[in-house]
Amino acid sequence: MPVFDKVRRINDEVGAPFIGDDYAAFVCLNTSQYVLLPGFCDVHVHFREPGFSYKETIAGGCRAAARGGYTAVCTMPNLDPVPDCAENLRRQTEIIERDACIAVYPYAAITVGERGKEIADMENLADRAIAFSDDGHGVQDRGLMREAMQRAKALGKLIVAHCEDNSLLRGGYIHDGAYARSHGHKGICSESEWGQIARDLELAAETGCGYHVCHISTKESVRLIREAKRSGVNVSCETAPHYLLLDENDLEEDGRFKMNPPLRTREDREALLEGLLDGTIDMIATDHAPHSAEEKSRGLEKSAFGIVGLETAFPLLYTGLVQKGILSLGALSALLTVKPRSRFQIPLGNDFSIWDLEETYAIDPAAFLSQGKATPFAGHTVSGRCRLTVFDGKPVFHEVNRNGKTH
Repeated sequence: MPVFDKVRRINDEVGAPFIGDDYAAFVCLNTSQYVLLPGFCDVHVHFREPGFSYKETIAGGCRAAARGGYTAVCTMPNLDPVPDCAENLRRQTEIIERDACIAVYPYAAITVGERGKEIADMENLADRAIAFSDDGHGVQDRGLMREAMQRAKALGKLIVAHCEDNSLLRGGYIHDGAYARSHGHKGICSESEWGQIARDLELAAETGCGYHVCHISTKESVRLIREAKRSGVNVSCETAPHYLLLDENDLEEDGRFKMNPPLRTREDREALLEGLLDGTIDMIATDHAPHSAEEKSRGLEKSAFGIVGLETAFPLLYTGLVQKGILSLGALSALLTVKPRSRFQIPLGNDFSIWDLEETYAIDPAAFLSQGKATPFAGHTVSGRCRLTVFDGKPVFHEVNRNGKTH
């Protein structure tokens, strides 16, 4: 890959040690303070346009992504109009072509309107869609999901599933655990996630379709996917930084702690970390889901589901996993870069970011470039600040360092 060649050339010029493996590459520039990393890829973001530009836009989401070191993102289809036919998808791709400063790959919907009643026009969407998803909604009908997998398999596309059994939700909005019981909240049980994963894994085995599971959050989900991989099912999955770093013990009575799936138990978080280390979990995605301040100001019960994450993902993971010795920097880079790109067939090209790993600061949502400001990590102290992001050989984010000098 061109960026790896660039890394090695810079390495030779400055005489710094090359650190890397088959999945990632980075280099120390003059001192150990700075590292150059391949452009990150997030296969699960919500840029809200068309239809909900008061929450986020393609242009604003791309700026936030570039600030976080991302040079490729895949945008979910819960939009207005839903990209369930070629004309609706075209409306989105025209905005992307006009406003995006990084690579943006849109999903198309699995079902018409994401309503789970009939299959979308998959054949006429496949050439411009990265994959098919009804993210935000689980496909409730087994036969409909089987048909979607059969058609996606014929088209050479992944089915990317938000797994949620509506019959088990029962009005819940945080995890059905100790915090919900002690604070009088309605809970979402873990089976609402893993039960539908179990169903879909059976269908993926039956159809041979490539299947990817969004934002897993439970220990049972990890176990099921691990067993399916061992049996040869063509399955991959992602989790998000908040599920790796937080659990229900961190909840507060604030809408910035409300996301779907919810923060689970400490045991679930430990199982996710184990799955990350043994390769069951293939990649980390942010599920960047911006909302207006008003929509996130209504507490745990009534706030909209979703938090932002593109600008904080790497600093949080570097601080919470690498600095604590849980992951190497190379392994983290792989989870953010080569592994998602490989699964979704997204090229890297001449994309990279430069990070100051020695800068420590508190996360300040008011400083985000995203229109969304809701994060459970507000005020958390992290290490690592992006100084430069380059996409297709051109700078798309550039920040002055703490000494007032540019890079």
